[in-house]
Amino acid sequence: MRRKKALIGVKGSRTAADPMRPRPARALLLAALPIIIAHSTCAMAADPPTRQAVAELAPTGKLRAVINTGNPILAARDAASGELKGVSVDLSRELAQRLSVPLEMVGVETAAKSVAAIKAGVCDVAFVAIDPARAVDMDYTAPYVLIEGVYLVPRTSSIMSNAEVDREGVRVVVGAGSAYDLYLSRELTKAQLVRAPTSQAVVDQMLAQQLDVSAGVKQLLEADAKRVEGVRLLDGHFMVINQAMATPRGRPEGVRYLAAFVEEMKASGFVAAALRRHSVDGAVVAPPSGSP
Repeated sequence: MRRKKALIGVKGSRTAADPMRPRPARALLLAALPIIIAHSTCAMAADPPTRQAVAELAPTGKLRAVINTGNPILAARDAASGELKGVSVDLSRELAQRLSVPLEMVGVETAAKSVAAIKAGVCDVAFVAIDPARAVDMDYTAPYVLIEGVYLVPRTSSIMSNAEVDREGVRVVVGAGSAYDLYLSRELTKAQLVRAPTSQAVVDQMLAQQLDVSAGVKQLLEADAKRVEGVRLLDGHFMVINQAMATPRGRPEGVRYLAAFVEEMKASGFVAAALRRHSVDGAVVAPPSGSP
């Protein structure tokens, strides 16, 4: 199966025939490399963690993982038991086993809260989208999955394509502190951003306040399009998120092992199997670190 190329927050690809289309994803990826602690590996298995790596990833004697249930591609709470489940949970359990330490998972509802937990040092690993604004407080691995960001509009909207969103008078609602919020804050020059408290609330807020566009994870907005009447998704995507694992800055041995761990989880099929096991659509396994 041909692997898809990794993209970092891009709207598409520009060609000479179509100068209005955005820059190639590869150019943006190269620009972001300084904030990605990525280690290529040809081996299927990472070396055992060093004592220092364990100390940095589990400084309290246990691995504290923050799990964002606001992104259904990453994790959710079981409706019956309330237990955390998903790709992030599976990776956390596997990492704790490799480190030979207990696992403590902290469930949050937004990416912003995941970032806050890492920034405060109350958690040791997080599952977040790579973004330059977050690199101040954390070191990333290479991405393990790629997720599409899409727009949803009222069915009667005159907006028919992604390119028509960035216009004067258009109000785009997005989950506060999400990767889409960070990206669109930089990219939109004419449209106005309106922030909802969570990514799950964007469509309801759009309808309640008669806003123009909702932005978010494709899977979540597809579910909203089935849940409420009178809305439609725009074709294509406005960005593709590189979803990675991260740890607080200043843990060089820890992030080095974490990067090798992620590469093994991709190469061995662990991530792909987790996506299938949790019936996740709208995400693909990221290519190996360093691939063109």
